[in-house]
Amino acid sequence: MNIFNDIDDLRNNLRGKAPVAFVPTMGNLHAGHLALVKQAGRLSDYVVVSIFVNRLQFLPHEDFDRYPRTLDDDCKALSPLDVNSIFAPDDKILFPTPQEFLLALPPVADTLEGKFRPGFFRGVATIILKLFNIIQPQQAIFGKKDYQQLHIVREMVRQLNIPVEIIACETVRASDGLALSSRNQYLDQEQRKEACQLYRTLLQLKNEIISGNKEFETLQHHAAHSLCQRGWTVDYLSVHKRSTLLPAQEHDDDLVILGAAWLGKTRLIDSLEI
Repeated sequence: MNIFNDIDDLRNNLRGKAPVAFVPTMGNLHAGHLALVKQAGRLSDYVVVSIFVNRLQFLPHEDFDRYPRTLDDDCKALSPLDVNSIFAPDDKILFPTPQEFLLALPPVADTLEGKFRPGFFRGVATIILKLFNIIQPQQAIFGKKDYQQLHIVREMVRQLNIPVEIIACETVRASDGLALSSRNQYLDQEQRKEACQLYRTLLQLKNEIISGNKEFETLQHHAAHSLCQRGWTVDYLSVHKRSTLLPAQEHDDDLVILGAAWLGKTRLIDSLEI
């Protein structure tokens, strides 16, 4: 397993290697990340994992400075897996000058996460496009927990004719249903016990819809209210059409529920396909 900090060194190493499967991460790896890496290993003999905390996707008041940076532990976690190269650049490598060229994203990027984190997806799309240009993989693997991010990356690849196949992997969960996330470690003991309630609320909402209830607005309101009564602050709990991420209509059947809510000072997100 090779560790690269420099773009030219990585490109020289990748020359002639194909197909390449790529897993972009911000490090602080957990079992959810490792599941993506294992999937990459099943798809290709050459796997590249990037570890980079991307400041472009953090708002000024968010946790960029305190976001966990655990490169040594991440490398140890990846060492038993079929990873050929780790790309772990610092800011000056990927942003030698201020990033003035930024993608203009479609309206869906201003909904859901984009409504509460303005500019977030512009930062995500910009860094993913830069990494695709550097690594030039044939496949890239993303998790479904960040469902809107997955959708936007898919559309970016499709509309910009980028020759990368986007592979989606199911969300990895703890035994109580909580979606694994690097931010889970911000939770104290009592909050951790409560945190699974976001998943349980989405699951209850899913079961209501499967049973035939298509009163989406009412269902969403009741689901959010139930979390608020337990002390959560809800940003959104919303049912959408999977292929477009537009709000669900009664006749739609390819649906996804997306949720984001605060438990104390920790913001958790989750999604469930229907």
